Amino acid sequence: MALDRQTPEHSIQKNRSIHRALYLAVAGAIIAALLIGGLGGWLLAQYNFRAKGTDTGNPAQQTQTEQVAEKFHTAVVQINVQKSPTEAAIGSGVLIDRRGYVVTNNHVVEGGQNINVVLYDGSALPAQLTGTDPADDLAVIRITPPKNITVAPVGDSSKLKVGQSVLAMGNPLGITQTVTGGIVSALGRTIPEGTGGAVIINAVQTDAAINPGNSGGALVDMQGNLIGIPTLVPIDPEFNSPANGVGFAIPSNRVQFIVPQLIDSGKVVHSGRASLGVQVIDINSNIAAQNQLPIDHGALIVKITPNSSAEQAGLKVGDIIVQIDNTPIASTQQLQDVIIKKDVGQTVSLKTYRGNQQLTVKVKLGELQVQ
Repeated sequence: MALDRQTPEHSIQKNRSIHRALYLAVAGAIIAALLIGGLGGWLLAQYNFRAKGTDTGNPAQQTQTEQVAEKFHTAVVQINVQKSPTEAAIGSGVLIDRRGYVVTNNHVVEGGQNINVVLYDGSALPAQLTGTDPADDLAVIRITPPKNITVAPVGDSSKLKVGQSVLAMGNPLGITQTVTGGIVSALGRTIPEGTGGAVIINAVQTDAAINPGNSGGALVDMQGNLIGIPTLVPIDPEFNSPANGVGFAIPSNRVQFIVPQLIDSGKVVHSGRASLGVQVIDINSNIAAQNQLPIDHGALIVKITPNSSAEQAGLKVGDIIVQIDNTPIASTQQLQDVIIKKDVGQTVSLKTYRGNQQLTVKVKLGELQVQ
């Protein structure tokens, strides 16, 4: 019987094959362990990452921004306005009263023949105009309120701080239920809305994106309170297009002062704006020479309202106002800019010329009468 005998060379080759196989097996096991360990670590990291608050499926794990947006957006509506057979407009509004009252901008509903409101759930309701305040660019409309209506809580805009976070909510370009974020960029702005238009006092400036359709919507703080009604974005004169990162909102304290009057009376009864009770004109070199005035700048009083603050303080026609408190007055516009920032009942110090005589007069400001 023949036997298969191995030579020494065959034995060496066999040992080498066994060693190579063992090496490959060990290497494969190490690589597999590394892959499994890496995958397990990645899954664990993802679990930990989600557990720290990025999983928005659980309300308890939502960020503050998400919570505010989710809670407040149900009070923001879209307003569709038919102004003529060929002209329509889209804006935003905020539900502020359980009786169905919605605050918006006057320029959104001005001239509207038919007004419809679209709620957050997409349902559309007809609306009636309750009252308007063109001077503040505010208006109130009313819908028949559905059950479980959401009303926006209104905050105190006097407590705002520059730099604090805010959200703008509305329907820019007709894209419903849009939320953008930013900060309060500045406070106390006086913003005229074009020649003969509204003058927004103590406006809130923000860099939160505000686009056409956002008008009348909500500026909200991170506690979920309405602190302003977005109204406009200035035009960049260089490009003749809306400026980026600069928008203005009517402060909530002004809204709270005006809206109850519109609901009760359909119009503004008390302006809440300070007034001297005078009519003034600018002085230039020609007027100064013709009237032999001692100076060629300031605000020249040409009429005084009977029983006004100016009359009670002893001001007279022909007096020239050159300073209020510590602010020099060189024109009627400067006078208006200073007075509009004052409060009704506040006492100011006026420096005037009466002929060549310089006078300092204390005046307790009255309230601007509604036209």
